[in-house]
Amino acid sequence: SMDEMKMAQMETNKLTCEVELSKIAVIVAGGTGVRMNTAIPKQFLLLNGKPILYYTIKTFLQAFNDVKIILVLPEESIAAGQEIIDAFFDYERIKITIGGRTRFHSVQNGLKLIEEEAIIFVHDGVRCLVSQQLIHHCYNAAIEFGSAIPVIGSADSLRIIKGENNEILDRDTVRLVQTPQTFHSKILLPAFNIDFKEKFTDEATVVEAFGLK
Repeated sequence: SMDEMKMAQMETNKLTCEVELSKIAVIVAGGTGVRMNTAIPKQFLLLNGKPILYYTIKTFLQAFNDVKIILVLPEESIAAGQEIIDAFFDYERIKITIGGRTRFHSVQNGLKLIEEEAIIFVHDGVRCLVSQQLIHHCYNAAIEFGSAIPVIGSADSLRIIKGENNEILDRDTVRLVQTPQTFHSKILLPAFNIDFKEKFTDEATVVEAFGLK
């Protein structure tokens, strides 16, 4: 129930950074390469001789020696994902599962593999420049507050378009949402049991639609 979920969030808020929970990174790599205008999905494009996805996985594995990874890939990319693991990693800390028709469904598929209480990172596989420092910061914040959403400010001028009219938006009040979006499992797993809506563009919107801040 909603009351039980709010109680669960309050309980997670009481946790301190000394509490060691399992750490699981759900890395979603469902890009098709359309916007990049490439035949190869962008997460498999080579950067310094290695696929972009390699750097993302490596950073999470190095951030914590006990982190586990759930790699969510489109069915047609499973073999390519397995090749990366075979070449650079081992399967001891990495599982692969098939994605869904939207990001929501892909994350939902990844979360189905999680049974233990954990801090869960949800990260876009193509965001290969994520730092270990950010991963640690998100973990500590999620331990303290139950959730952590990394954001950056906008350096660009912004306008809201309303039909034929538009208005300037104060960029100091705007934040661009990044990943890894990080949650205690008691918050994220129940939230992803709700019905899909088109407005679910990230995990934060799902959790908020479920009734939590």
